[in-house]
Amino acid sequence: MESLDQTARTTDRLLLRPFERRDTLPLVEAVRVSLSELSLWLPWAHPTYGRSDAQGYIRESMRSWKEGKAFDFAIRPLDEPRRHFGNISVWFISRSFRTGEVGYWIRSDETSKGLATEATRRALDIAFNELRLHRVILRIAIGNRPSERVAEKLGFTREGVLREEIKIRGTWLDHSVWGMLEHEYHRSTAPTVET
Repeated sequence: MESLDQTARTTDRLLLRPFERRDTLPLVEAVRVSLSELSLWLPWAHPTYGRSDAQGYIRESMRSWKEGKAFDFAIRPLDEPRRHFGNISVWFISRSFRTGEVGYWIRSDETSKGLATEATRRALDIAFNELRLHRVILRIAIGNRPSERVAEKLGFTREGVLREEIKIRGTWLDHSVWGMLEHEYHRSTAPTVET
């Protein structure tokens, strides 16, 4: 199975790069302005999220990258690279079956601009073309309609529901599972030929 080099990747508007220690405060700021939304869907987004949480995440991210387990990217605008827009990650579920997962979040004051779709499209390029995955999934909490729209726009297939998969502040949440296969990805990104 492939691993990834730590060079930054770009899209038309975004810079995706591995986390660095200096990202602590921008990460905390982005999480804090987004807590009311993030806390609905993600167990780590708690009201006292602060510097030690971000430092722990960045340390674990750097370790996972070195070990080739997971690849977390800070999402930054190309024209303002110190501003943190959110995170996107690609990780292995099964190396032997070439299966991975993508997870993402975008800060609340930057949503509804297509940034999650743009970043996820680039993450799929990494997953299928760099890591050579056969299958990529998204797990989306039931009720998180903005994330479901990202999956729909990118051509994922909704495959089912994982009942009571995670517990968020005392409440069990179901997740919908969305999948994309490598041939579906390559078909969707193939240039069209006019006849």
